[in-house]
Amino acid sequence: MTYHVLLINGEDGWITVEVPALPGCVSQGRTREEALSNIREAIVAYLESLHARGKPIPEDVPILEVTTVTVELAEVVQ
Repeated sequence: MTYHVLLINGEDGWITVEVPALPGCVSQGRTREEALSNIREAIVAYLESLHARGKPIPEDVPILEVTTVTVELAEVVQ
């Protein structure tokens, strides 16, 4: 199976990887290659857990677009 993943640069230099189709399936690594290897392992464990509990295996959720949204601090801190 193929899943889209999001790679996010952390402030600590690590790369975090999330799988939108699998809520809570997150991993990280010091390099892109390590992060992708670790998320493969996390995806397998996630899917094995679903299978063991008789839950359906989710299909991929294609990422339509990656963009930014700006909010003003005043909107958050009132």
